Amino acid sequence: MQLNWLALAVPLFLLLMWLEYRLAQKKAITVHSFNESIANLNVGIAERVCDLLTTALFVYWYQWIFEHHRLFNIASAWWIWLLLFLATDFVWYWYHRWGHEVSALWGVHGIHHQSEDFNYTVSARITMLQAVIRGGFWSVLPLLGFDPKAVAIMLLIHGAYPFFTHTQLVGKLGWLEYLFVTPSHHRVHHSCNTCYLDKNYGDVLIIWDKLFGTFAPETETPKYGITKPLNSYSFLWQHFHFILELAVAIQRTKGIRRKLTLPFRSPEAIDPRIRSFLERKLLRTNHNQIVSEALRRNITINTTITLLVLFFTILFEHYIHGIAFALLFAWIILSCIHNGAMLEQKQWVLYLEYIRLNLVLLLAYAIFPSFTILALHASSLLACGIFHKRIKAAYSNYVLT
Repeated sequence: MQLNWLALAVPLFLLLMWLEYRLAQKKAITVHSFNESIANLNVGIAERVCDLLTTALFVYWYQWIFEHHRLFNIASAWWIWLLLFLATDFVWYWYHRWGHEVSALWGVHGIHHQSEDFNYTVSARITMLQAVIRGGFWSVLPLLGFDPKAVAIMLLIHGAYPFFTHTQLVGKLGWLEYLFVTPSHHRVHHSCNTCYLDKNYGDVLIIWDKLFGTFAPETETPKYGITKPLNSYSFLWQHFHFILELAVAIQRTKGIRRKLTLPFRSPEAIDPRIRSFLERKLLRTNHNQIVSEALRRNITINTTITLLVLFFTILFEHYIHGIAFALLFAWIILSCIHNGAMLEQKQWVLYLEYIRLNLVLLLAYAIFPSFTILALHASSLLACGIFHKRIKAAYSNYVLT
């Protein structure tokens, strides 16, 4: 049986998140909030399932570049791994820096910085679009002549390190601070304190920041999040608010040349008042509503089920194809949207429940086609239509309160 053992990363990192939470409780330090943690996991879940679509494409892309366009023939030797590591980290530094300095890239990377918490769950807050763009930057590695298989291994190792820098429970680490990116360095990076803005872009090594003048030590208590808080747990708003802001800014900008260059200018060039305009027009948020224990329980159950589905989808990815994968993909993404809507107690989440139920029945039919499943599907649709008002009232009472 051909299994994707990378699926084990899901329970492993969840265990580490739980251990951090328990340690923070033991130390009587509050570094987690329920709403932010769920929102962070939602983004990470969506990225993981989307990664199943993009990973294979990049494997073929890197191999094609290596075979047809590599600039150098790099021989196999132990020191090549050191050179590859340095090249990978150097490319990351510039990808990350431009992700803050270029509006079009900030629209993708900025989602990672929206959380007002700073803990291991924030490390999961990476979007599919960010993963795609990052993969594009790393195309320079096979172009230089590094073997794509070696690149893939290095990216796995390199990608695991930043998880451990997203924590407030580790202080400064002595001489390691001079060479490596530590939790202290990364706390600075995630801070919206004026003195910390646009600092510490490194992923594993901090030397690039010191070399290019973007280093700042942790000298005052960081405040986390973006300079203008998002104030929304909406999965869709988190992903697309800045892209919409950029689109409005382009529409309002006069002159073709200025319109075309705006996406490549600093995010500071975007009028901050556009966010307020879009919030009034598109966003009806209940961000500050108290989440009851019953609602927390329902969201926790839903998130747990979504994580289980994600785990088994990754584990058995070689056996899930076509319609079955499309249905699982849609169900997982809708579940992430659903969790965010439940945090803000949106009444329309019931319609997402209807859709998710239908996706489950369609998946069952795709795997075990039978008249019984078709009849059950038709019956559920009919019942939802006939008893919609009663279902809605019950759903509001037992799920949203």
